[in-house]
Amino acid sequence: MSDIFELMEEGGHEQVIFSRHAGTGLKSIVAIHDTTMGPALGGCRMIPYASTEEALQDALRLSRGMTYKCSLADVDYGGGKAVIIGDPRVDKTPELFRALGRFIGGLGGRFFTGTDMGTVPEDFVHAARESSSFAGLPESHGGGGDTSVPTAYGVMQGFQATAQFLWGSKSLKGKKVAVQGAGKVGEKLISHLVEEGAEVVIADTDVNQVRKLKERYPNQVATTDVESIHRQSCDIFAPCAIGGGINDQTIPELDCSAIVGSANNQLAEDRHGEELYKRNILYAPDYLVNAGGLILVADELEGPCRERVMEKTRGIYDILLKIFERSVTDDIPTSRAADLLVLERLNKVADLKRILLGG
Repeated sequence: MSDIFELMEEGGHEQVIFSRHAGTGLKSIVAIHDTTMGPALGGCRMIPYASTEEALQDALRLSRGMTYKCSLADVDYGGGKAVIIGDPRVDKTPELFRALGRFIGGLGGRFFTGTDMGTVPEDFVHAARESSSFAGLPESHGGGGDTSVPTAYGVMQGFQATAQFLWGSKSLKGKKVAVQGAGKVGEKLISHLVEEGAEVVIADTDVNQVRKLKERYPNQVATTDVESIHRQSCDIFAPCAIGGGINDQTIPELDCSAIVGSANNQLAEDRHGEELYKRNILYAPDYLVNAGGLILVADELEGPCRERVMEKTRGIYDILLKIFERSVTDDIPTSRAADLLVLERLNKVADLKRILLGG
């Protein structure tokens, strides 16, 4: 296994916590990346990782992305992520999430978490019995509700900003969009795109989900297989599944003008943003366009207000246009332009925190 401190130094992480509970089978990792903006915030995913190192690498990558997402979304939280090693279809129990609740509660408010891949709001109802460090709860339990709703809405803001920048109008009517992944966010995004008059091609490993959407939109949605969705000739390619899909193998096969999607960590490596820029493919940084769910969760921790969440999520449109414009002005990839904006904000907040608050 790689040296954990070397990995932390490479990514700029503050803290990594491993937790195990024999009675429930819980094996979890929490990675806290940066708390300049405030306590760490990030989802908790449950995946049957092939190894502990794979789980650790996922937590490290995702927590770093959350720092950047929190900064651009202008919420007073830093970046963190929790992962549970296990199969969500068979390993979930109320007691497992209560054990998780006690471990995360023991961090004393340094980290807040909620739903992600493999977890649902109801899971954290159990965890919240042990700690107040959980958000994204069902509305019936005082939460803000389904995070995939503002996430999909935010991605649509990304689509419209991209269309405005490339084609002079934010309308998506007649544009062809290839959506990779039709899960919680992807399904809602497909519905939005159909309503906007876009031509949609979809692919997902869940063939029943694909069939359901094809039956719902027989004339507006076409289907293809997961191996070829990224090769579709389209205006916008939308990665909405697992991360790392934009890589050395897939980039030469892309046939699109832009990439806008909800998946986290779409670029397998930072250098792939440069490669897209060289190929004149406009990339909407994922940690901005998929920030709607984060905005809801951060808002819930202050007291949920759906109108406030959607208003702030609409701001993704203006921030993304600013990133596109800086990319042109500075002749740098959009991924780099977004990163610079994040670093500038972190430095400004760090400078503000030099002012001592009285007692």
